[in-house]
Amino acid sequence: MSWNPLVGAWSRRSNPERFDTYTRWSLYVVATFELFVVLWIVGEVPTGHPVLLAPLIGLCLAHTASCIVVIRYGITRFLGGPPPPRWAPGTMWGLALATCVVGLAAYPTGEGSMFQGNTPVLVVTAATAFSVAACAPLLTFRWLALGAVGVAAVSGLVSWFVAPVRDETAAGIAVGQGIGVVLMCVGIFASYRVSVWMLGIVWEQERNRVLHARLAVAEERLRFSRDLHDVFGRTLSVVAVKSELAAELASRGRPGAAEQMLEVRQIAQDSLREVRAVVAGYRAADLAAELSGARSVLRSADIETTIESSGDGNEDSLPEATQEALAWVVREAVTNVVRHAHATRCEITLGVERGEAVLTVTNDGVPDLDRTTTSPGSPSGSGLIGLGERLAGAGGRLETHLEPPTFRLTASVPLPAVGSLVSRMPLVPRGRGTGAPRPAQEGPTA
Repeated sequence: MSWNPLVGAWSRRSNPERFDTYTRWSLYVVATFELFVVLWIVGEVPTGHPVLLAPLIGLCLAHTASCIVVIRYGITRFLGGPPPPRWAPGTMWGLALATCVVGLAAYPTGEGSMFQGNTPVLVVTAATAFSVAACAPLLTFRWLALGAVGVAAVSGLVSWFVAPVRDETAAGIAVGQGIGVVLMCVGIFASYRVSVWMLGIVWEQERNRVLHARLAVAEERLRFSRDLHDVFGRTLSVVAVKSELAAELASRGRPGAAEQMLEVRQIAQDSLREVRAVVAGYRAADLAAELSGARSVLRSADIETTIESSGDGNEDSLPEATQEALAWVVREAVTNVVRHAHATRCEITLGVERGEAVLTVTNDGVPDLDRTTTSPGSPSGSGLIGLGERLAGAGGRLETHLEPPTFRLTASVPLPAVGSLVSRMPLVPRGRGTGAPRPAQEGPTA
């Protein structure tokens, strides 16, 4: 059996989906401990009724499966889904009762090599405790505490009734048994509830992240519509009034209509320039904004991101034309990583080398079968070709290097004469997921 499909499916999941899967399966695995306890009892204590051992194991197996089903329904309900069907907890508790009855019949006195009374007590305690634990996603902490007390009471009573001699020693054992069970159950039930609670928080944070992204888009659209309204609203009103005036003058044969239309033309030309300025402001690529957006987009795609820069290679210290050219590189490179690669890590570095601003974007998401699609130094794909042409217009160049699974894209843009900036500046790491790099202070950094 190949593990590649499983590994690929896991790597394509988002972090909340991975945490969801881990939490669910952890609780499922813990629920199977009841079966292990019963199998251990059957193998360790040979004094049970042989006829009832197989039914006991079968009932325990069925009860374990029903506990897993209830846990699954409970988690779904906790995350906002529909309530579980009534048959699920009903079946689970029915199987728990049957397991207890058959367990007590198979080991009526708890005789054997184990501690006096513990054999039937373990069967009953396991069946009832795991039943309450399966309901943990559906119960509050108060009800879980009461459930722990109930399980402890049942455990203590069973310990008293199966004791060979019901004396003060048996009573003390029963009380101690109950205290130990209540402490154990409180810890187990709390861990179940906390695990589900943490899962709910993770999904709530994910929903908030998506909501914030949508609100940011809506706010940007609102700002764009407001700017267009401010530009066009007054202008179109003036155009309408002057056009109506010119038409009225022309219909009455009075002079001045031509002058009014010339003013309308001038207003339209001014408005066109204003609109172009607004659109240019939206279309202009800003390097700091693109680096910050790259961090956000890559993080949303569950790609570990590192952004590094040097003091003189910081985006704020570069010329405006250089920033715009490199901003387009960041935009196109990050888009390609998200759309076409199966990357888990992406590193973006910005620095100065031999009088050039150098931006490098490296990711590890290229499979071996793509080795022949890109040769070192030559961009491949229409997007990269267009990007290379854009850089060439600014006097720069674009290079790519493919060594599966690593793909590295390097963009270089010449800088104006900067004197001493000939050698490459040391890059100061800014950490993972910290957004756009900030200017570094001069001198060594700790």
